Amino acid sequence: MTVNLAKGQRISLSKSDGGELTAVRMGLGWKAAPRKGFLARLTAKEIDLDASAVLFAGKEAVDVVFFQHLTSDDGSVRHTGDNLVGGAGQGGDDESILIDLQRVPVHVDQILFTVNSFSGQTFAEVENAFCRLVDETNGQELARYTLSGGGPYTAQIMAKVHRAGGVSSAWQMSAIGVPATGRTFQDLLPALSSHL
Repeated sequence: MTVNLAKGQRISLSKSDGGELTAVRMGLGWKAAPRKGFLARLTAKEIDLDASAVLFAGKEAVDVVFFQHLTSDDGSVRHTGDNLVGGAGQGGDDESILIDLQRVPVHVDQILFTVNSFSGQTFAEVENAFCRLVDETNGQELARYTLSGGGPYTAQIMAKVHRAGGVSSAWQMSAIGVPATGRTFQDLLPALSSHL
């Protein structure tokens, strides 16, 4: 059963049978909002959203997974590849980041997920954008966070997975859903610190 997350809401990443999740996928999907008028449709550009995962040890960013660095240095987090145009509303994931929670190094206690409009369009030009968390072992969607309301910003700090209470504790997911400005994850690093 999927939980539709509200901004700031947290969910535990444990299985319904009491076991711990071992592998999750953060999926991102979107499509360009329809343009009105003949000239608007002729001049429309594709929208390139990029999903990134920034790995933190305490307050320090220690690694990042994004379209130019598809696998974390330790191999526990992997981006499946860059999608330059979105899914035209097909409903599936346009970009995915896979996390092997058992392989995440013990010093990494948080992984923050961001979405940036690399092509520079604002989120007012995007529709049906979502971020979701899936149990990668069985394909079950655990949680979904919908980007709603558009807006004049070009990035979003989407969510984070974090250890619930120490190095070896269970993982939780928190929906953040905070708008930001920037074309790449590097532009968002100062804004990420307030969500650690």
